[in-house]
Amino acid sequence: MDAIAPGARGIDPVERETMWRVGWRLMPLLMAGFFCAALDRANVGMAALTMNKQLGFSAAVFGFGAGVFFLGYFLAEIPSNLILHKVGARRWFARILITWGIVSGMTAFAWNDWSFYTVRFVLGVAEAGFFPGALLYLTWWFPSYYRTRMQGIFLSANMGALVIGPPIGGLLMQMDGIAGLFGWQWLFIIEAVPTVILSVVMWQLLTDRPADATWLAENQRTWLVERLASERTQREAVRKYTLIEGLLDPKVLLITLAYFTHQMSNYGLTFFMPLIVRGLGVPSGLIGLVAAIPFVFAIVAMVSWSWHSDLTGDRVGHACWAWVLCGSGLAVCILLGGSHPALTMVALTLASMGLWSSQPAFWALPSALLTGTASAGGLAMVSSVGSLGGWLGPSLFGLIKDATGGNDNIALFCLALAPVISIIAVLTVGFDKRLERHPGRS
Repeated sequence: MDAIAPGARGIDPVERETMWRVGWRLMPLLMAGFFCAALDRANVGMAALTMNKQLGFSAAVFGFGAGVFFLGYFLAEIPSNLILHKVGARRWFARILITWGIVSGMTAFAWNDWSFYTVRFVLGVAEAGFFPGALLYLTWWFPSYYRTRMQGIFLSANMGALVIGPPIGGLLMQMDGIAGLFGWQWLFIIEAVPTVILSVVMWQLLTDRPADATWLAENQRTWLVERLASERTQREAVRKYTLIEGLLDPKVLLITLAYFTHQMSNYGLTFFMPLIVRGLGVPSGLIGLVAAIPFVFAIVAMVSWSWHSDLTGDRVGHACWAWVLCGSGLAVCILLGGSHPALTMVALTLASMGLWSSQPAFWALPSALLTGTASAGGLAMVSSVGSLGGWLGPSLFGLIKDATGGNDNIALFCLALAPVISIIAVLTVGFDKRLERHPGRS
């Protein structure tokens, strides 16, 4: 996890060693947390393969229940991030992890549609604040030149869960009948355990601020504190937002719209990927492995693309071109119409690569624009309001799938339109390069 890009010049040895130590100390903890979050969010898609039939769920019921997670997430996200900003990441992340782990495990005991809706809603409330809190936490520790690639590495943990999750889920689904429980129930119970354990680890090992980092040498700690303070002064010289200004600024609202439509595509694909793969004629025993393929390629693309974004200092272009790839991949899926399974998987892979590669550069926009309490509230608002798209996307996909007799093409068409709106919104916002500091830039 070398935090220095190959070929970067003018990097002081103190800076190089400091960022190397910070990266190795903090990123594994954050990545483990996000891995668990992704596992506990997306395992519902794997469970649906048998849960839907056993509980009598239609595609619309499942889509609504899978997505109602984001309603709870929306309601609790901003308060959660403001509390994190006040009390520190160590205590608040530990609280988030243990509560969402417990609630995720309780999904195993849903018995009808309303119990499923309820536990998914409460799961959203419990998990609210971790993702934007982690993005906020990265701004406390990583200068702008390193931040986007760190966001890419952080987000790769989510992708790792989507790669490893389906195959593991497929194995856990084979536990049908053990202790009188169905395989999908064991899936929820077992995958909740690491989250509860990680809450204790996070409490013990996470450090709130650079000034508290006794594991850094004094000169390293001083360099990092001064560098981050200097960058904050630089950004606030361009524009300093209060909390209310940060929440209501037109640029922040457009960024929120872009994330809303992004999440429509993101979770529409994530939750329904196993069902799409099954519709291509893949044997049930291989669905988990095949469904993981797009996410393997997406990890490589996202980390590489975020690294290039830091090297060039370009944010808008990197986000928009990735969305172009996403929309194009989904459009090809529609044109193929499922008649060519192998080509459809290639198109889904390209769509996933574009979808995920857009995120690190996208999150650099609000991270650079906002500081202090405005950053805590603004990042949470983008995540919470934008994540309602994570509810609309699966719900819309399920409704259309039911209305068309199980056809995926029209539903995929709606998901393909979403990145177009994201592109328009981000191009309208633009990016002021004075907000970030890069080597060789005055």
